[in-house]
Amino acid sequence: MTGRERVMSLISGRPVDHLPLMPITMMFAARFIGEKYGAYSHDYRLLAEAQMRTAEAFGFDQVSVICDSAEAADCGARFVFFDDQPSAIDGQNARLADKSDLAALKMPIPTEAPEMQNRLRAVTLMHSRVGNEKLVEGWLEGPLAAAADLRGINTLMLDFYDDPDFVIDLFEFVLEVAIRFGKSQIEAGAELIGVGDSAASLVGPAIYREFVWPFEKRIVDALHAAGGKVRLHICGNTHRILEDIGRLDCDIVDIDSAVPLPLAREKIGPKAVLLGNIDPVRDLYSGSPETIAASLSECHRQAGSRYIVAAGCEVPRDTPAENIDAMRHYAAAH
Repeated sequence: MTGRERVMSLISGRPVDHLPLMPITMMFAARFIGEKYGAYSHDYRLLAEAQMRTAEAFGFDQVSVICDSAEAADCGARFVFFDDQPSAIDGQNARLADKSDLAALKMPIPTEAPEMQNRLRAVTLMHSRVGNEKLVEGWLEGPLAAAADLRGINTLMLDFYDDPDFVIDLFEFVLEVAIRFGKSQIEAGAELIGVGDSAASLVGPAIYREFVWPFEKRIVDALHAAGGKVRLHICGNTHRILEDIGRLDCDIVDIDSAVPLPLAREKIGPKAVLLGNIDPVRDLYSGSPETIAASLSECHRQAGSRYIVAAGCEVPRDTPAENIDAMRHYAAAH
């Protein structure tokens, strides 16, 4: 089977020859081809080249365009840029520090906005080069992550209590951005869209259920209607919202190392494919091929057959190649 066939077959409940391998590689991929992460993130040619070469070298089943937030940049958010690590939102000068600016905020057009366009070009290039062999994965920001990028994470957390109507209005805006961007990536050749909503692990179940879940659900449903599959990635400890995550009907759910896989399987249910969840630093970066194989075996046992080999979050930049190979060997043998 090709990597693409393997992932799509597992999602659809059909037999596979062995477990898929789908780690998140951003800084690792840039370093693998000798490029700085800043250039990788903002030049679609470098991003695509790094993803394709890394996937080929280590037997990954997918290539992905995950990188810095394109949506926030194209909405005018201020960033602090670094040469060889991800950029950071300038939270002290948030784009929507003044809430009244939301009413005048222009909706970016994905095919014209610079950073979204860059990502679409990466999707198109990878689809044309390896789309028959590897699953091409698009990426977008979930509602809470996107809202935090524009408003500032600390201020947004207060808004849930101080001005919930504003939060809803802001979520409606970022929802429309996400749906437009996701559909554009599907049209460009992405068959799976990752939805990164890492900030969702910072709110309690009541806020998640009232404010965040309805918008995540609308994104998932819209992407499914457009013909794409959906992968949800929420970093951190999500144990309090696992049942709600299960009701989103995502095709793949990433489970970070802070969450026990048996609990995730119990709460999310048997349908979703679970991905993860060895610790990226303790297990993958600092481990040995033997300890990594043992950790993955335990994850596999806990998650069951609907399982994809990966770390709980991004592969650290300087992870030894033999440790990445250990993931490949485990996936290929099971």
